[in-house]
Amino acid sequence: QVQLVESGGGLVQAGGSLRLSCAASGPTFSSYAMGWFRQAPGKEREFVAAINWRGWTIRYADSVKGRFTISRDNAKNTVALQMNSLKPEDTAVYYCAARWQVVFTMPSAYNYWGQGTQVTVSS
Repeated sequence: QVQLVESGGGLVQAGGSLRLSCAASGPTFSSYAMGWFRQAPGKEREFVAAINWRGWTIRYADSVKGRFTISRDNAKNTVALQMNSLKPEDTAVYYCAARWQVVFTMPSAYNYWGQGTQVTVSS
């Protein structure tokens, strides 16, 4: 019964920054691990970043480590992805996802998904 809505996508030049947000509705948001995934047309959905229910365990894909930062605000039922030093290969639809408590990196482990927000990085 968790519903997720992403926002903050857009068009940016290489080297620029965007901040994505995911707003959750429904009970017990603070009990869920949250993940960010992305999918380009014709390609598989891939892991980007995730944060566990306490915010103490954080995982990043190697391709974004050092450039992206995931955070959550349980009081506001939101999770964010700050994306810096963007590259054209970051272009994709970005999705937030939720599952119970523990972080996983595979998309199949997540039960709840938002509709996605488009991020386009021009060279």
